[in-house]
Amino acid sequence: MSDKVPSHLAHNVKQLRTARGLTQAQVARASGLPRPTWANIESGAANPTLSVLLKVASALQVPIEELIAPPRAACKLYEAGSIPERRRGEVVLRGLLPDAIPGMSIERMELPPRARMAGIPHMPGTREYLTCEAGQILLVVSGERWTLGPGDLVVFRGDQSHSYHNPGGRTAVGYSTVLFAPGVIERASSGGPSWK
Repeated sequence: MSDKVPSHLAHNVKQLRTARGLTQAQVARASGLPRPTWANIESGAANPTLSVLLKVASALQVPIEELIAPPRAACKLYEAGSIPERRRGEVVLRGLLPDAIPGMSIERMELPPRARMAGIPHMPGTREYLTCEAGQILLVVSGERWTLGPGDLVVFRGDQSHSYHNPGGRTAVGYSTVLFAPGVIERASSGGPSWK
């Protein structure tokens, strides 16, 4: 075990407790541990047993791994261009988050004038939320047509055939949020939904 684990534990426990707006006395009471034990953990001097770690993790509602992992930065800047993008024909797709969220995909679509993109139907139970930020996006879902302007949102079953088209003369920008059916992992190698 790394000699940094006690300092990771101390930092993570204190950060998680303060993020929840709790005092040491409150979380000690919730965990069933004496307050001095909790204070000792947050000082970095403790060498808690597995039983104590389980109580701490339960009180903070996190897995033990999160308690002993290297601390996460409170804030991290991802500069423009640092999150990979990909192209499907003329359409540029870029994930909005640097980390994958299980069961969900969120992407930004940039469709040049008159560009089209077909989507592959997802597994039954999948829902998609499409919103338009700029220009116009024509969404066709199982033969039904929806024209979205800035601020418009369409929710549809993602298990149907669907396509996206920019009928206008200027670039259209939209955001697609796909909530995959429970228990379905449907990710392309890039971390996004499967597009044709």
